[in-house]
Amino acid sequence: MNIALLLALSLTTPLDTATFAGGCFWTMEHAFDDVPGVISATSGFMGGSTKNPSYTQVVEGNTGHLESVRVIYDPAKVSYETLLGTFWHNIDPFQADGQACDTGPNYHTAVFVRSPEQRRAASATRQQIFERFHREVATQILTAGPFYPAEEYHQDYAKKNPEHYGMYRAGCGRDRRLSQIWGDEAGKVSVVSINQDRHASYPASYTVKPKPSDTELRRSLTPLQYEVTQHEATERPFQNEFWDNHKEGIYVDVVSGEPLFSSRDKYDSRTGWPSFTRPLEPDNVQEKTDRSLFMERTEVRSAHANSHLGHVFDDGPKPTGLRYCINSASLRFVPVDSLEAEGYGQYVALFRK
Repeated sequence: MNIALLLALSLTTPLDTATFAGGCFWTMEHAFDDVPGVISATSGFMGGSTKNPSYTQVVEGNTGHLESVRVIYDPAKVSYETLLGTFWHNIDPFQADGQACDTGPNYHTAVFVRSPEQRRAASATRQQIFERFHREVATQILTAGPFYPAEEYHQDYAKKNPEHYGMYRAGCGRDRRLSQIWGDEAGKVSVVSINQDRHASYPASYTVKPKPSDTELRRSLTPLQYEVTQHEATERPFQNEFWDNHKEGIYVDVVSGEPLFSSRDKYDSRTGWPSFTRPLEPDNVQEKTDRSLFMERTEVRSAHANSHLGHVFDDGPKPTGLRYCINSASLRFVPVDSLEAEGYGQYVALFRK
């Protein structure tokens, strides 16, 4: 938006400003472009000591600036909390050295606040993220200083260069990481009304937990869960938690929480172990040749936690003809009525009549 139009609007509308550092400013600017009530989003730099730095100076890491986006918005149409929601759902708040493949001091994340109200709102949402994920949030809350717009070729980069931006976005792996953290909420925001309580709250989203140390696993898992997931033990048939579970819901890895199987694909194989015709998320289940017990079988393991799950056989029913024979000790069951609360809301639609 041009300066003349901004000045004209400011004569009739009390506009406000928010500034966020979320890694590459192309991505942050693009995230705010279509938010209703946002007047403009400008790529630039904030937080350093050098006046009017160039992009080259900033990426060299010696000016102290963070790549940032200045958002001018109409507070009568969009709340600051909604802008915060947009920011959080477009970053990995736990990465300390940048965002995805963009690492270095200029790619660190921060919310630059301009008033006590903005600081309280930013701090409250940061605390909510900590409480949900039980992980330290790397994103800082900093006092806003001078903002320096980046060179013109950086402005509206995603719109002006969609093909190159798309390749950068995919190649950097940012979307994959956002999806792991935020699930269906990646890149989106729960709009907070201007008139509702200013303490924003966001839907829970599961995140794949980093694999704990062996000491932590021994402490957090039962002896059977530990032996099965870490040392390929096999639990007893007909004497395990889920072999005859008929409730609707999904089964996730007991270590990482990654979704593995659905009750919709579960059937009674008469073997005494939970059996499924297919994975809920194929990318979360990996196959490996197992030559133990003087035979060759196909072992299945979880992709992120590398937990031993069981084996897959080709004697299952239609439509796949497969039988994923899984140890209950490798699984945690999330019933349908708990999916939203535990961050697996994207799977609720599977169980609608």
